[in-house]
Amino acid sequence: MAQQADIRFGTDGWRAIIGEDYTFANVARCARGLCEFMKRRGTADRGLIVGFDTRFLSPEFASTVADVCASQGIRTLLADVPAPTPVLSYSVMHHQAGGAAIITASHNPAIWNGFKFKPEYAGSATQEITDELEEAIARVGSADLDEIDTGRNSGLIEDLEPAEPYFDHLSRLVDLDAISIRRFPRDSRRHVWSGR
Repeated sequence: MAQQADIRFGTDGWRAIIGEDYTFANVARCARGLCEFMKRRGTADRGLIVGFDTRFLSPEFASTVADVCASQGIRTLLADVPAPTPVLSYSVMHHQAGGAAIITASHNPAIWNGFKFKPEYAGSATQEITDELEEAIARVGSADLDEIDTGRNSGLIEDLEPAEPYFDHLSRLVDLDAISIRRFPRDSRRHVWSGR
């Protein structure tokens, strides 16, 4: 039987080496704890965004998170493609969700993966929030296969296309036409890339 990791959140989330502490069982525990956390804070009825990056097995880990959360009665919007954290964070605001669980280890090497949580305000989780989330994860048991199947077949998981609303929002903030017509002198690129 796989060992349960002592899950501690650093900046925005928990990170570990894939196949050691970062396993499907431990990711499912994170999801179960997150469900309990959201129910206690009254944000579960707003639903959860679930996204992922391009690391090994990230889509499958994200699917596990969605399955577990749906089995706990939480409507889940699961990204249909990899997306960076800012895009998924914006999805929280766009859909007025209760938060986002993002499968990513950010800047860590490729053998790592992570479970990042963005609360309902779509910013970094405070220390108070991560402490409470760690406690909830420590209290819950593991999700079993029946629970995951229940979530998968619940009808509470919806596909999410995260990029289009994000780029629509950017286009209202930034003059994209001005950027697209900007031309740089040929030499300036050489100086930028050479660090001069």
